[in-house]
Amino acid sequence: MAKTPAVASPEILPPLRNRTRLGRRLFDDENLDLLAHVLDDWFRIPGTSIRFGIDGIIGLVPGLGDILAGLASCVIVVAAWFRGVPYVTLTRMVVNLAIDVLIGSIPLLGDAFDIAWKANRRNYALLSRHLAEPHRHTWKDAVFLGMILLVLAAIFALPGLVLWWIVARLLHGY
Repeated sequence: MAKTPAVASPEILPPLRNRTRLGRRLFDDENLDLLAHVLDDWFRIPGTSIRFGIDGIIGLVPGLGDILAGLASCVIVVAAWFRGVPYVTLTRMVVNLAIDVLIGSIPLLGDAFDIAWKANRRNYALLSRHLAEPHRHTWKDAVFLGMILLVLAAIFALPGLVLWWIVARLLHGY
């Protein structure tokens, strides 16, 4: 009997363009929703409706905890930017995150605020709203940005007003 040579069949691989990249998988809705859930409301205090996440726990470490939680929260904002969310919405998301980190850095009171504020849930809701209705901005967006601009203007104007008041007092001899 004569042996027939084995015919090699080529290995078929999927084309590179069909493979999902890490960035696409990381920024999927399911993963971002899970991240917001883990950071903001993964645990529940038994017998209550109070939920908290890793953000509230690592926020107990003074200073460093809130910074680390803020960095983890940046994933949702970066994902929104990659997915084409408009700058108005991105600004709202960054302000939600800044409020969470700044007030959250206050010992104990800030941790209670973190549990109530749930910035990651808010930011994921903003991202989801934009993806569902891409070109729709509500009046709340405009009012929110207007209020942020007013607060920033007050913050920057306050030192100048205090300095002017001190100089006026010194010049008039009071």
